[in-house]
Amino acid sequence: MAKSNILFIINPISGGKDKLKIPALIDANLDRSRFNPNYSVTEYVGHAAEIAEEAANKNFDIIVAVGGDGTINEIGSKVLLQNKVLGIIPFGSGNGLARFLKIPMNPTRAIQVINNLHVKQIDTATFNDKVYFNMAGMGFDAHISSVFAGNKKRGFSGYLKVGLKEMLDYMPETYTIVIDGKSYTRKAFVVSIANSSQYGNNAHISPLASVSDGLLDVCIVKNFPLYRLPVLGYYMMTGNTHKSDMVEIITGKEIHISRPKEGAIHIDGEPFFMGTEIDISINPLSLNIIVPAE
Repeated sequence: MAKSNILFIINPISGGKDKLKIPALIDANLDRSRFNPNYSVTEYVGHAAEIAEEAANKNFDIIVAVGGDGTINEIGSKVLLQNKVLGIIPFGSGNGLARFLKIPMNPTRAIQVINNLHVKQIDTATFNDKVYFNMAGMGFDAHISSVFAGNKKRGFSGYLKVGLKEMLDYMPETYTIVIDGKSYTRKAFVVSIANSSQYGNNAHISPLASVSDGLLDVCIVKNFPLYRLPVLGYYMMTGNTHKSDMVEIITGKEIHISRPKEGAIHIDGEPFFMGTEIDISINPLSLNIIVPAE
């Protein structure tokens, strides 16, 4: 049986974790009877996408993202265009998609998942002209992603500190949201369009979400008094957000959002700047990805 050519693209700064030993760890644990491994290390934002595009156009069958949701986004967006297979070794701040797919956080165990080569097709989504896999949105979480991008302290603790500081001054906006032709007007603290259930670190915004149902979950976090933040946090960390009176979840395939002014959005946790009109749509079962066998 012919071996598969596999490329590991390593983001050295994602999650604030040292990855110098990752190639040696992969060499020690990868099934060499099945795979011919190669390695690339990213040097700047967007580099992972460039490497993945070149690899997908060559003879690499499997491309593995060693990083977080942002790295997965860069690589996965190129993998799906060429109908290749994506693998994940989670090394980000939150690892939302990997956690949802039950890919182990331990890198040795994640490599074993790759060795087993159980491939599943999952939904992806398009946010204006950008593809995403886990979560996208606008409001406070997008604002925090934008602020956090300039913060030298990566990881969950740094994200939490920035979030608590910025929350005191953040003003919610009013959004007009059209979901499969039905219009809703909502004043919201956050509008998240979820493919999977969680942001990362097991903080679930849409606990009933599925990456294989052909639907997106529009999660509207209503404006709430600051003293209720611990309650919202409890619902998120226990996977019960859908039961909270602070959150409204509406599913759909085609979404259009109008907002009063242009500003920050986030796509798989990475900040971007977009205008007042946003179109989001589901791409059913469009990505081949290695996951643990069920």
